[in-house]
Amino acid sequence: MGSSESFIHHIGVFASDLATSRGFYSAALAPLGVRIGYESDVAAEYWHPDSDTPSLSVEQAGAEPTHGVHVAFAADDRSQVEAFHAAAVAAGGSSRHAPRHWPEYRAYCAFVSDPDGNNIEAVHKEES
Repeated sequence: MGSSESFIHHIGVFASDLATSRGFYSAALAPLGVRIGYESDVAAEYWHPDSDTPSLSVEQAGAEPTHGVHVAFAADDRSQVEAFHAAAVAAGGSSRHAPRHWPEYRAYCAFVSDPDGNNIEAVHKEES
């Protein structure tokens, strides 16, 4: 895979309302240590403070917002998954699945719909 740790550099989603989505993602991703690294009038770029890749770009939709995407963010432990879920729902997201262990994924996960209905997940991989 070359010298990169990840094969994904960034993912972009187009929001129907950038201000609403920026508020949602800022709140939901904060417990995972993900922050806005760059923003403008038409976009917000989210990444960890120590590395700008991989990143998530949330951009104002010119025509159609993104629908049907599933993006999963890594969590360090179960408490981060729980904090992500609580923050995302408090920021206007809709719970798809409350935090729980998913044995088929060997992970502790929570799933929330963003303001445009995309499936946003926090996942902590576990041994069993």
